[in-house]
Amino acid sequence: MNISVQPEKLSPKDFASDQDVRWCPGCGDYAILKAMHKALAEMGARPEKTVFVSGIGCSSRFPYYMATYGFHTIHGRAPAVATGLKLAQPELDVWVVTGDGDALSIGGNHLFHVLRRNVDVNILLFNNEVYGLTKGQFSPTSRLGQKSPSTPLGSIDSPADACTFALGSNARFVARGIDIQAKQLGALFARARDHKGASFIELIQNCIVYNDAVFSEFTEKAVAADMQLHAVHGQPLLYGKDKNKGIRLNTQTLQLETVVIGENGVTEGDILVHDETNRVLAGMLVAIRPPHFPEILGVIYCDPAQSYETVVSEQNEKAKAGGPGDIDKLMRAGNTWSVE
Repeated sequence: MNISVQPEKLSPKDFASDQDVRWCPGCGDYAILKAMHKALAEMGARPEKTVFVSGIGCSSRFPYYMATYGFHTIHGRAPAVATGLKLAQPELDVWVVTGDGDALSIGGNHLFHVLRRNVDVNILLFNNEVYGLTKGQFSPTSRLGQKSPSTPLGSIDSPADACTFALGSNARFVARGIDIQAKQLGALFARARDHKGASFIELIQNCIVYNDAVFSEFTEKAVAADMQLHAVHGQPLLYGKDKNKGIRLNTQTLQLETVVIGENGVTEGDILVHDETNRVLAGMLVAIRPPHFPEILGVIYCDPAQSYETVVSEQNEKAKAGGPGDIDKLMRAGNTWSVE
């Protein structure tokens, strides 16, 4: 007689490795790591079924600190390695950990393809708007005018927006979170894992050494309520200490604008309701940023589609159903010639 045995319930410590964590004191990566340990335990993940794949950068040390399988790969190529892994072992939970430089500079091409193909991997992009590991050079997300060792007179590059890039790559799940908001991060990680297909989460992460407080305009406790909007599917896009501020669509300009309920005749009925399946709305939401708008957080877009490895598997099974092939016949098919 077969007896079903429930797997042992794991704790966050069961997902933490025995390696000393080697990030700078105060780095936002610590908070993200702790949130991941807790989230995996709460969602019932199994270490032997979980893999973290990283590229190069501060964030890419992540696999060393997880008591799971892990690959520390090469610069920008983590999505390619993760794709091969998921195709070979589709039953695994595969997480890609990358940074704004690793993913959007040398790795931009690989990130684009893993998103457009919709491979069932979870991509965490740590965005601190700087190259931290190589001592503070400007990155693809650095702001105009940012001074760094590689831009001593100030950056003149127009910055890339991570979530806009993901949507433009036809990502089916796009979200944004902040390093120190553990509860919200846990919920985002769970949603990403449950999503079948490529999931993309931009993690706003503070680099205390080379770009400290660059996000303070919306992360500081004193301004957080008025500068953060946590989007929830089916709920009005409201924010502020009294939840009396909101996002409205100006029907004349077809642009989003901030309004205050009770002023100029504005009612709650004028506030946009978040629809995470609406791609057009998602594009508008990721395009608005502080200081003129609140930072949009949470699941911004989620519209599942069949994942890449599922289609590959179905295609392979269909090919096998035709019976064994004849390699000699294949090699001699078409235009051939003999060499005397």
